[in-house]
Amino acid sequence: MLSQIPPRERQIVDLLYQRGSCTVADICDALPDRLTASAVRAMLKRLENKGFVGRAESERGYLYTPTLPDKQARRTALSQIVRTFFNGSPASAASALLGMAKRLEPGELDEIEALIARARKNQDKGEN
Repeated sequence: MLSQIPPRERQIVDLLYQRGSCTVADICDALPDRLTASAVRAMLKRLENKGFVGRAESERGYLYTPTLPDKQARRTALSQIVRTFFNGSPASAASALLGMAKRLEPGELDEIEALIARARKNQDKGEN
């Protein structure tokens, strides 16, 4: 889904996920490479037509927000990364992520253990 949009449009959508609702001016100010407001508006219009962005009127002008829930967007992006870089293996991806961490806090380790326990329990029940 989101992976199929051009990089510049994806940059705008990512910005909206990071910052929440934004005006065109907010987006222009936040982009690392300066774009004109008309160029940003054109990309937002394309994103709106594709269903990735919605807009609502406010006293500051239109506010743009992503239409996909953040959790769904993260899951979609992560699924693509796992398919592309880890041959579809979540275990390989998890191993790589754990290998990147220099030191995990005890609470983070507890959280990971709880997630593994929950996954085992769901698998035993036949759930995915």
